[in-house]
Amino acid sequence: MDTTADDKVCHFNESVEFFYNESGKRISLRWRKRDYLVVALGLTVCVIVILANILVMTAIVINRRFHFPIYYLLGNLAAADLFSGISYLHLMFHTGPWTRYLSQRQWFVRQGLIDTSLTASVVNLLAVSVERHQTVFTMQLHSTMTNQRVVLLILGIWVVAIIMGLVPSMGWHCICDLAECSTMAPMYSRSYLIFWAVLNLLTFSIMVAVYTRIFIYVRHKSHRMSQHTTQAHHRQTVVNLMKTVSMILGAFVICWTPALVVLLLDGVNCESCNVLRYEKYCLVLAECNSLVNPIIYSFRDKDMRRTFKRILCCLCRRSSDQEGEQSSMHFNTLEQENHNRDMESSEDKINDGRRLITQNNGERTSSPAS
Repeated sequence: MDTTADDKVCHFNESVEFFYNESGKRISLRWRKRDYLVVALGLTVCVIVILANILVMTAIVINRRFHFPIYYLLGNLAAADLFSGISYLHLMFHTGPWTRYLSQRQWFVRQGLIDTSLTASVVNLLAVSVERHQTVFTMQLHSTMTNQRVVLLILGIWVVAIIMGLVPSMGWHCICDLAECSTMAPMYSRSYLIFWAVLNLLTFSIMVAVYTRIFIYVRHKSHRMSQHTTQAHHRQTVVNLMKTVSMILGAFVICWTPALVVLLLDGVNCESCNVLRYEKYCLVLAECNSLVNPIIYSFRDKDMRRTFKRILCCLCRRSSDQEGEQSSMHFNTLEQENHNRDMESSEDKINDGRRLITQNNGERTSSPAS
């Protein structure tokens, strides 16, 4: 039975299909070819997204060369993309004609998972931009942030993301006000869509402004630093890492901005915009973003690419029962590799010295006494 609160009728006992019909978004009663195609492509992309981001997270964990705050944050971004893949995988099994069988709680869970994954990615990228701003302006390659602070920052990112995902189900919905129901998300309030879209677009703008300031600063300092070989090499390393992070941000903005714009148009109730026509395309584009980041890592970071190859080769050896004793993977840092080479060189010099002493002693023994 419907309840009444503040003189408004609340439809807590109605089905999800009721809200879809009220908002004008009809649920298909049978599976069409387009539905099969969307689900098949969606499932394929989701599986690839999950496997690719697991590969990125594994590479960051096992290679000690990536044990720095910036890579921990990039690993957390991969975790957000992994969560996004799982969220879309859940969506693929609860979309199309299956939507009408969802309860209100299940529908909010479906949407909340996607909202949480997006918020985690946005807040994580904001943290990355702040970290890069701090390190570049202090002319450091990596932040001096402690591991404890990085862990607390990552936990804070996920707390914010989860809260944002739970907000609609906690009361910012249209169950008690059907006139405010969204068209794309028929149980969300239009005011929440406006808030969510504007907040994310504003965050995008802040991050773009931060990276623009960083690049201007690096270009201003490049001429002065180019006079010193060591500083020039350091600057090039910083610039390469900055380019990688900027490409990740650019891909995120390109993939998610159309969806946020469409949500904003739906929030302001633009009836002539026909937002349902572009909904599927924006959803697919947003989903592809979680697949783009591992590709950027592969092409931009040689160390990451080498680690990917080693992981895949190890998996191939295990699958063919030919791993043997070589299956244990150990990645040395550059400093450790140089130290090992120095140790080997020192041992060679010691051995040469011992042989020389032995030869001199032999010559002294064989010569007549004076």
